[in-house]
Amino acid sequence: MKSILSKLSKTTTKSKKRIGRGYGSKKGGHTTIRGAKGRKARGKVKLTFDGTKIKKGWIKRLPFLRGKGRLKGLQKRTTIFSLEQLHKWFKDGDLIDIKALSQASKIPESILRKTGVKILSSKEKITKSFVFKEISFSKTAKDQLVKTGAKIN
Repeated sequence: MKSILSKLSKTTTKSKKRIGRGYGSKKGGHTTIRGAKGRKARGKVKLTFDGTKIKKGWIKRLPFLRGKGRLKGLQKRTTIFSLEQLHKWFKDGDLIDIKALSQASKIPESILRKTGVKILSSKEKITKSFVFKEISFSKTAKDQLVKTGAKIN
């Protein structure tokens, strides 16, 4: 019987020792890890509190970033594609709209509709002509596409 009981796995877990709960707890007693007198021994100190060291305080060391990143969530971010990508993904004369771009790029159509799509120019010469709907272009990309005979709606 004794050998079977010793082989069973333990079902109870020991609770963590709590400090400051009396001498019998082996972690309690006079100062209980907080040291002798002072502010830190008596109560909590704010994380931002740095004493009188104003010039060397960690908040004072942070850079001034006024206006950098405010209201970023409200800004409209467009999804950008290059003419090189379109040249690889589509055949000559294909209709390129948001649905076709979402299938080719594997970006969900809902995201492309929400953010909008813009096509930028490429260094390579474009030979294929496409038909575009509901898409905006950069000036140079539009010029390149007009030279190839693309239809822009």
